[in-house]
Amino acid sequence: ILDPACGTGGFLVCAIEHLRKQAKTAAHEQTIQDCFAGIEKKHLPHVLCMTNLLLHGIDVPSNVRHDNTLARPLKDWGPKDAQPIMFHHGWPLSSDDWDTQMLFFLNEGYRVVAHDRRGHGRSSQIGTGHDMDHYASDADAVARHLDLTNAVHIGHSTGGGEVARYVAQYGIPQGRIAKAVLVSAVPPIMAKTEAYPNGLPISVFDGFRDGTATNRAQFFQDVAAGPFYGFNREGATVQPGVIANWWRQGMMGSAQAHYAGIKAFSETDQTDDLKAMTVPTLVLAGDDDQVVPYHQGAELQAKLLPDATLKIYPGFSHGMLTVNADVINPDLLAFVRG
Repeated sequence: ILDPACGTGGFLVCAIEHLRKQAKTAAHEQTIQDCFAGIEKKHLPHVLCMTNLLLHGIDVPSNVRHDNTLARPLKDWGPKDAQPIMFHHGWPLSSDDWDTQMLFFLNEGYRVVAHDRRGHGRSSQIGTGHDMDHYASDADAVARHLDLTNAVHIGHSTGGGEVARYVAQYGIPQGRIAKAVLVSAVPPIMAKTEAYPNGLPISVFDGFRDGTATNRAQFFQDVAAGPFYGFNREGATVQPGVIANWWRQGMMGSAQAHYAGIKAFSETDQTDDLKAMTVPTLVLAGDDDQVVPYHQGAELQAKLLPDATLKIYPGFSHGMLTVNADVINPDLLAFVRG
C-alpha cells in the first residue's frame, strides 16, 4: 500500500484497519506492519501521520518518509523487472534532454528512468538546495522510491557531477550500482583552483551568472545556437529544432535555481567522488567541447577513477548526445551490455 502524499495518514489508517479485520495470527499482523509506505513533504502533516499510525498500533512507522517525491517529475518507462538505466540531465535542462537515449534503450528492453532536477524543468521551483549534495540526495530519493538495483547511471555535464556524488555517497554504499557513465561531465572541477591550475577562470562563470540574471531568454538562445552544439563552427549544420528544444527546456525551470546552480557545476571539487567510484565507469567527451574542455574534464576523470574506460570523439561538441546520437547510443549500449 503506497500513499505518495499521505497527509495525516487517513488513507493508510483506513487500509490498515481493513486488513486487520482479516488478520488471524501474529504473523498476519507483522505482514500488515510491513506492507505500507507513505510520503509526506510537509513537516506538520508528517508528524501527525506518524502519531496517527502509532495510535493505531503501528509500532515503528518508519515506512512513512518526510520527503517530496511528487516534486521531482519522473519518467519511468519499460519493464519493471528489467535492468534499470537512470539518466541525469545537464544545466539548465530537464529529463527531456534524454528522450533520444531513453527511447533507444527502451527499445533494447531496458527500464529507463529520468527525473527533473530540483528547480529544473517541471520540478517545483524550490529556493534552496541547489548544490551537488542536494542533487545527489534527490537522485537517491528517486532510486530508493523506485527501488532501483543493478542500475546503470548516466550523467551529462552537470548531471555527470550528480552521478559522481550519488554513486560515491549513496549508490555504492547501498549496493545499487552496476556501472556508471560520465558524458562531457564537469568533475573533478571546472573552475581554476590551486589544485587544478588549468581550470577555467572564475570570470567565465561570472559571465554565465550575468547572462542568466540580466536576460536569461537571450542568453539561453545564444548558448544553444552557439557553443553548446558547435553550431558556431564554420560549416556546421545548424538544427533550429534542437536550439528551440534546448531553449524550451531551460525556460521551463527556475531562474534562481539556474543562477545558484552555476556555482554547483563550476566550483564543486569532486576529486574524492571520482576516487570512490569503484564500479566500471565509461567516460565520453568530444574534443571540440566548448563548454567543458575534455582535457580538464574527461581526461582527468579517467586518471582519478579506479576503473575507467575513456573515449574521445574527434570534432564532437558538448551536445553530442543529441546531434551525434547515432554514434553515441551504440557505444553506450555496448558498455551497458559488456
